[in-house]
Amino acid sequence: MKHAFRSYRFPPLSQFIAAGQRSEDTDGQWQASVAEGFEQGQRDGYEVGLVRGQQDGYDAGRSDGTARGREEGRNETLVTLDRLARPVDAILKNLRQVRADYRAAQRKEVVDLVAKVARQVIRAELALQPVQLLALVDETLASMPPTREEIDVFLNPEELKRISELDPKRAKRWNLIADARLDAGECRIKAGDNEVDAGCHQRLAACMEQVSNHLQLAAEHIDEEVS
Repeated sequence: MKHAFRSYRFPPLSQFIAAGQRSEDTDGQWQASVAEGFEQGQRDGYEVGLVRGQQDGYDAGRSDGTARGREEGRNETLVTLDRLARPVDAILKNLRQVRADYRAAQRKEVVDLVAKVARQVIRAELALQPVQLLALVDETLASMPPTREEIDVFLNPEELKRISELDPKRAKRWNLIADARLDAGECRIKAGDNEVDAGCHQRLAACMEQVSNHLQLAAEHIDEEVS
């Protein structure tokens, strides 16, 4: 069996040249497209980054500005409040001083009244029993250094006379001396180089000082509770 052969015709060379040219043109277009896309991507990225950076900067600036504004507003408010509070503080200070002065005056009145009543009681008691002054002398001498020298006791002349009449035995224990400068109830003792006041008024003054201190402490305690 015989096979029939067909003759093959090679395509013209011009077709391969044209195809190569088209391939080269396609590569060029592709490279151009890539370059254009890269440039476009750069532009788009720059614009996006610029917008985002501006937004971030705006947000940061707004946050910082808000914080500074609040701090400045707070400081201005404190300054204003301090300026407004000064007159009020001065008024409160004056009121406290007035209250303190009033209470001090009240305490003084109370102490003076108690002292006045006490002096009247002492005067009445001594008028009835002037010999009680000798008990004050004994008490005072007990607190002084012992001495072998003669003890001089200075008394009001009227009280000295009555003591000598009422209790002459006790009156002879010391050297009683009349002193017109002394008020009723007053007494001075001299033992050697030591001389002390043993009268009622000096003791009363010490007692009234304790009363005044007690009232002062009580007033301070009340002020602390009120505050």
